[in-house]
Parts: sequence; C-alpha cells; structure tokens
Amino acid sequence: MSTETEAQGGGAPKLKLGALTALVVGSMIGGGIFSLPQNMAAGAGAGAIIIGWAITFLGMLTLAFAFQMLANRKPEVEGGVYGYARAGFGDYMGFNSAWGYWISAWIGNVSYFVVMFSALGFWFHAFGDGNTPTAIICASVVLWALHFLVLRGVHGAAFINTITTIAKLVPLALFIVLVVFAFKIDTFNLDFWGNPKLGSIVDQVKSTMLVTVWVFIGIEGASMFSGRAEKMSDVGKATVVGFLLTIALLVAVSVLALGVMTQPELAALKNPSTAYVLEKAIGPWGANIMNAGLVISVGGALLAWTLLAAEAPYLAGKDGVMPRIFGTTNANGSPAASLWLTNGLIQLFLVITLFSSAGYLALLSLATSMILIPYLLCSVYSFMVAQRGEGYQAGEGKGRDLSIAGIASVYGVWLIYAAGVKYLFLSMVLYAPGLLFYLWAKKEHGEKPFKGAEAALAAIIVVLGAIATYELITGQLSL
Repeated sequence: MSTETEAQGGGAPKLKLGALTALVVGSMIGGGIFSLPQNMAAGAGAGAIIIGWAITFLGMLTLAFAFQMLANRKPEVEGGVYGYARAGFGDYMGFNSAWGYWISAWIGNVSYFVVMFSALGFWFHAFGDGNTPTAIICASVVLWALHFLVLRGVHGAAFINTITTIAKLVPLALFIVLVVFAFKIDTFNLDFWGNPKLGSIVDQVKSTMLVTVWVFIGIEGASMFSGRAEKMSDVGKATVVGFLLTIALLVAVSVLALGVMTQPELAALKNPSTAYVLEKAIGPWGANIMNAGLVISVGGALLAWTLLAAEAPYLAGKDGVMPRIFGTTNANGSPAASLWLTNGLIQLFLVITLFSSAGYLALLSLATSMILIPYLLCSVYSFMVAQRGEGYQAGEGKGRDLSIAGIASVYGVWLIYAAGVKYLFLSMVLYAPGLLFYLWAKKEHGEKPFKGAEAALAAIIVVLGAIATYELITGQLSL
C-alpha cells in the first residue's frame, strides 16, 4: 500500500555517478542531434559552423563548471536550477525558476512524443507526422507506461534510463564511424566559408548559435537530482563528463556530415537529416538505422525528462514555495502528485496537437525559452558564491571560479539574446499564472509571500503577462 510522505521515501536507494551522468546525457541527447546536419548547414558553411561550436564549447563548458563548482561549494543546496535560484535570490525567484523549468520540461516532452511517432511513420504510415489519431493513442499508451514506471521509484527509472542512454549512443557512434569512411576532404572544403547568399561570417556564426542554444538543454540533469545523489561530488563530475561526451557527439555529427554532402545539399534535406546523410554514405539501409536510432534516442530522452519534469514541482513543494501536496512522495520515493499533474498536462497537450499543431509549436518555442532564465540565475549565483568566498578554505584562491562564473553569466545573457528578447517578453504569459500557486503555498505555511522588492517584481511579471496576452489576442504580437 502506498503512503504519502514529505520525505524522499525513507531508505530509497541513492543515485551513483553512472546514473547521474546518464541523466545528463539522456536529457541532452534527444531528437535534435538527428536533425543537426541540416539545422546547422541551413545558415552557415563549414568554417562558421566550427567557429560556432568553439564559442558554444567555451560558454557551455563554463556553465558545466559553474554547476560543478556550486555542487562542491554549496553541497547543502539541493535541487539544481531551482535550489540555486532560491538560495541566491529568495523564495519567489526560486519558485519562478522551478515554474519556468517545469513548464519547459513538460511541453518539451509533448514534442518528443510527436517526433518519436513521426519517425515511426517512416515505417508505419498511420502515424503520419506524429499527430494523427493513431499516433496520439499510441503516444498516450507510452506516456502512462512511463508514468507508472516512475511511480515505482526514481532509482529504478534512473537505471532504465542508463540502459536507454547507452542504447541511443550506439547508432550515433555507428553514424560517426561510417561517415568517417565516406568523408571527402574536397566536399568539406567546398565553399568552406559559405556562399554569399548565407551572409557574412558573423551572420553565419549567429545562425549556428541559434541552433546550439537548444541542443544543450538538460546539462543541469544531475544537479536537479542532487538530493538523491549518493555523493554530492558526483553531481559536478556527472555534469562535466556528460557535457564533454555530448558535445563530442554533436560536433562530430554536424561537422563530418559536411564531408559527405555539400552545404546546399544538407540545407535542402528533410529531417531527421542524419538518415539521408547515412543513406548517401552507405545506401538505403542507412536511413533505417538512423530512424531507428531516433526512436530509441527520443524514447530514452522521454524517460529522462519525465523524471526531470516531475522533480521540479516536488522540490519546490518540499521547500514550501509550491503547494504542499507537490512536495509529497509515495512509498517508493516517487513524487506522485507532481507526476500526475505533469503527465496529465502532457496528455491534454497531446490531444491538442490533433486539432492545432501550429498553435502547439508556437507555444513550444515560447516555453523552451523559459529554461534560459533559470540557467542565467544559476550562473550569476555561482559568481556571487565565488565573490563572497562561500565554501572556500582559508587562503584558497577563487580567481579561477570567478572567471568561470563570469563567463557563464555573460553566456547566459547571450543565450537569452540569441533566443530572442521577444520570447522573454512573451514568456511572462506563462510566468504570471504561477503567482497563484506561489501565494497558495505561502498561505499554507502561514508565511508572508514577499520580501523586499519581490512584490514589485511579481507585479511587473503580472503586468507584462497581461500586456503580452492582450497583444497576442489583438494580433499586435505573434509567436
């Protein structure tokens, strides 16, 4: 019999380094990598793509190091992007970080279901583009199978995620090996800096950055489960190892493809473009390999993000900034109430895709941008920790950490800029309703909801949300 508690399920097993690393890799590598050759080549030549990856490597490496530094210097702070935002900027900003992360996660899961059944449509035409009635029924079955799997315990689900993460790496590794043999340096060097139609090198690099904004979402996977980790030091290690493995795969897939097909050919491909690249390299069965790999990869990412999506409201509820019910777990240590709410909303949006795929895709773009604010808050908090010397031994230098946190903070601002300031404004439409949940939680605990300037910030978010909603309704602004 399952009982609800506010603990983590008593003696629930802790997550080790391998499971934490798999959560990082599993959440970052989903369907995006399978479309990367076309996505990158659409706006840039080989030279600009390499420069774009170099900038991304520096920026995301500093963000990974910032998470590692926080795990080591502030081991008492649990909950990753939520916990760090709350520790650095108070309950209300912590709540908004959890709220934005949660919305981004569960709407992103809807897209994973659509993409997975779209890939299955390669063999089974009834699935179409992933939003046919047959596809939605089958996606719903998978959704609730994952739901009950996670209800049986986070540790067991994390173990299965480790297996699926290994499984998804196999087709990607195979793609890289086979493409290396088909690689032609003359093809790679052709229009190395892009043809004039693509614009200047700066414009091309910027176009690649707009793609790389999204492919690293999930780098915080280990830190979100820091409270369930066997050792806090493993959280930082998992983040860095997961990042290095992922960027190696991303760069290899996108750059090596330019030695098999020219930039214009890649730009004209349908997605998943890796299927057509491998088809060019080894024949028709190459497309079958990559479509199968996409299904496996997205399936694994779905499990990772089901865990991550449910964890955010649970952590916030446990700390009293979300309603108390979301901070409870069942006898298996699974955040049951949070999981039911999250997957219930995913089910609703799966049904919505049947009637309005365009509206859903617009909302997805908006929701995905919401995760960038939590990233920025974490980067700035890491700078604050280093500047104050919190968690440092007497005489221990902090110059390296200050430099890393400073670069990560600048990169966090860049990510928001690259995604579009318009989306930052429009995201207030989704942030504003969260205030009701925050006030509900504070009332339950008999606490004043705001301290200092938090009331003014809440008012600004609500006003901006109202203005953005009005402009959307009247057509003055569009997604």
